[in-house]
Amino acid sequence: MIKPFTPNDLIRYIYQEMPEVEQELLMQALHRDQNLMQEYLDMLSAIESLDQIQLQPSEKVVKAIKYKAKSTGLQKV
Repeated sequence: MIKPFTPNDLIRYIYQEMPEVEQELLMQALHRDQNLMQEYLDMLSAIESLDQIQLQPSEKVVKAIKYKAKSTGLQKV
């Protein structure tokens, strides 16, 4: 019987959190199932995009925090 793999299984595979035996079964399923392979490639692409995001607070937020800190008498850090 062929095990149906889920998106969670793909994530575990990508992050190498799955036993070797299960990895082998998933690799075989990826070669057989074009839809599963496409889902895997989409996940890799999404992860790559997320890794490139650089989050920084806006200047407005920084100023609001500094203003609030100054108004409450908190010490500079």
